[in-house]
Amino acid sequence: MLRSLVGSEMCIRDSPKTILLGRPGSSLKVGIVGLPNVGKSTFFNVLSKKSVPAENRPFCTIEPNTADINIPDARFEKLCAIHNPVSKVPAQLHVRDIAGLVRGASDGLGLGNAFLSNINECDGIMHMVRCFDEADVTHVEGELDPVRDLEIIFHELCLKDLQIVNGLVAKLEVVVKRGMDKTKVGDLEIMYKIKENLEAGKQIRCCQWSNKEIDFLNTMQLLTAKPAIFLCNMSERDFLRQRNKWLPKIKEWVDGQTGELMIPFSAEVESNFLHMGADEAEEWCTANKTKSIVPRIITEAYHAINLCHYFTAGADEVKCWTLQKHSKAPQAAGCIHTDMEKGFICAEVIHWADFDALESEPKCRDEGKQHQMGRTYEVEDGDIIFFKFNAAKGGKK
Repeated sequence: MLRSLVGSEMCIRDSPKTILLGRPGSSLKVGIVGLPNVGKSTFFNVLSKKSVPAENRPFCTIEPNTADINIPDARFEKLCAIHNPVSKVPAQLHVRDIAGLVRGASDGLGLGNAFLSNINECDGIMHMVRCFDEADVTHVEGELDPVRDLEIIFHELCLKDLQIVNGLVAKLEVVVKRGMDKTKVGDLEIMYKIKENLEAGKQIRCCQWSNKEIDFLNTMQLLTAKPAIFLCNMSERDFLRQRNKWLPKIKEWVDGQTGELMIPFSAEVESNFLHMGADEAEEWCTANKTKSIVPRIITEAYHAINLCHYFTAGADEVKCWTLQKHSKAPQAAGCIHTDMEKGFICAEVIHWADFDALESEPKCRDEGKQHQMGRTYEVEDGDIIFFKFNAAKGGKK
C-alpha cells in the first residue's frame, strides 16, 4: 500500500496516518532557511531575545546561531497557577538561524556546502521569504520576487540530495552487478525511484512511498524529506493592513508544491515588541487591531516536526515532557527514566479536556476521569500522567 507524506496534520486535518520521514526522538531541531537579507537573523533575535548581528549585507550569519525557545502553552500556565510549583519546566523547541542560501549553493557558491550541512543537522525547516520591498535592504537577486526565491531554495536542496543519491547509486550498482550482496537489489530499486523524483524536481516528502521505502529513506536524512512551514516576512504597513500582492502567489506556489502551512508575519513588528513593556505592547496591539504571530509560529514549527508533550504536575514541579506524536505509554515513561520504560506497569491518565473542566486531580479521580492505560495506549498531547512501574524489573540489565 502506498501512502502520501504530503502535508502534516496542520495542513490536511483528515490526512491518513503515515510513517513520517525523519529520525525518531524528542530532541529535534528546526532551522530558519532563506536567501540572504530576508529577515532570518532579525526573526531569530525575536525568538531568542538575543542580539545576533542582523545587518544589511549577505552572509552576515556564517556559523548557525542556536537557541532553545519555550513553547507557548496556556495549559502549562494553568497547571502552574493551580499548583504553584517550586519548579516550572516548559516544553522547548531548538531553533537554528542558518546562513543565507544563494543560487549555486549545491555547487559550493556562497557558503555552499557548509550551509547545506547545517540544514542537514536540522529535522524541520522554516522557509522564510521576503515580501517587503525596501531600497535600503539589498536583495541578493537584485529585485523582489519571493516565488522565485523559493524556487531557488527548492532547486538547490534537490540538487544537493541528488548529488548524495547519485553517489550511493554508483556504489550500489557495483555491489549488485558483481553479485556481492543480493539484499542490495531492493535498495537499488528504491534509490532509482528516489533519483527519478529528485531529477523531476520533486521534494521527497511530497512523493508516494511504501512503508518499506519510508524505512529506507529514514536512514538517509535527505534535505527534501524534512517537513517545513513557510514564513512570509512583510513590512509593518502591509502586516497591519493584512494585504500584500505576493501572498496569493506564494500560497498558490506552496499549495502546488507541498501543501504545507504558510504564515504571514512581520519581523519588523515583532522586533518592535522587544523594545516595549508588556502593557505598552498590549496597548499598541489593541490600537492597531493585531497581535504577535510568534507564539503561533513556534507552536506550528513544534508540531510540524511531529512533537507533542504530556504533563507531570504537583507542588514540587510542573513539567512538560516532549515526545513524538503517536508514542505509546511505555515510551512516554522512558522520557522520564529508562527504568520506568523497562519496568512499565501502567499509566494513570487524565485527559486535558477533563482536567480543564474540573481543575483538580482529586475531582477527576472522583468523577472517574482518571484512566488506567496499558502498553498500547497512545499518549495524547496535553495528557496529565502518573506512571506505575516495577523498579526492580527496571533495574535489570
